[in-house]
Amino acid sequence: MDRPRFRASFLHPRFWPLWLGLGLLWLAVQLPYPILLALGRGLGALMFCVAGARRGVARRNLELCFPDWSAAQREQVLRENFASTGIAFFEMAMSWWWPQARLQRLARIEGLEHLQQAKDEGQGVILMALHFTTLEIGAALLGQRHTIDGMYREHKNPVFDYVQRRGRERHNRDATAIEREDVRAMLKVLRAGRAIWYAPDQDYGRKQSLFVPLFGVTAATVTATTKFARLGRARVVPFTQERLADGQGYRLVIHPPLADFPGESEEADCLRINRWIEEAVSRLPTQYLWAHRRFKTRPVGEPSLYR
Repeated sequence: MDRPRFRASFLHPRFWPLWLGLGLLWLAVQLPYPILLALGRGLGALMFCVAGARRGVARRNLELCFPDWSAAQREQVLRENFASTGIAFFEMAMSWWWPQARLQRLARIEGLEHLQQAKDEGQGVILMALHFTTLEIGAALLGQRHTIDGMYREHKNPVFDYVQRRGRERHNRDATAIEREDVRAMLKVLRAGRAIWYAPDQDYGRKQSLFVPLFGVTAATVTATTKFARLGRARVVPFTQERLADGQGYRLVIHPPLADFPGESEEADCLRINRWIEEAVSRLPTQYLWAHRRFKTRPVGEPSLYR
């Protein structure tokens, strides 16, 4: 895709409220990092009170995935999760507008050698990530150290789309934004030996999925990771990130490539990926995106798991 360009139409009065909001957000993120964390937690507490539907989805997901936890334990994680989501709002703005040197001071990155080795060998990489609340800032911090292409879905609001893409791509001047449905373009960059960010942990419907267990619950799991790895002749390299306690910054880990992947079948690969998701999320449940209806698509004849 072409780089985002400013257009005169963005100055139309209908966009003025959005420009005002973005301006206020820009001013807010000039504050010190500890204050932004506190503001984010406050925003998360407000969201917990007013976003009843999302709160209900997140609570239900925790019930399904951690049935052995007490109700009090799940409620504590739920509140912390909303606090993390509130912080993510300011992290998004930090990744768009903070000076790169200021951002980089927050990063602790492990495992870059796995990406570098693949690059040296001309091998494409599927950087298999998860939808943690730190997704935006994690991609920005990694993008400062290694070129990562990304799947992209155009935002309906052209002004927000322009600001978002400009903010993201400033960390990756050589990066390519690929439309989410453009499979041919994705395979092309993988075969060219590039790395592309990809997350297989959401419910994308029945059409391109298999039903395999996730946290003991039958879940529609995309088979695209296997197809992309095989057709793109690419390695699958797991990637995780976390917000460290007490304002210490972020820990990003590029894990070793999955051995013998693709495996004997798409079902076996989906099971393997879901086990990795379970391990990664269980280590950091407060920072995962629980508000997504992960178990929305059900096998034929099964009732919905959400109220």
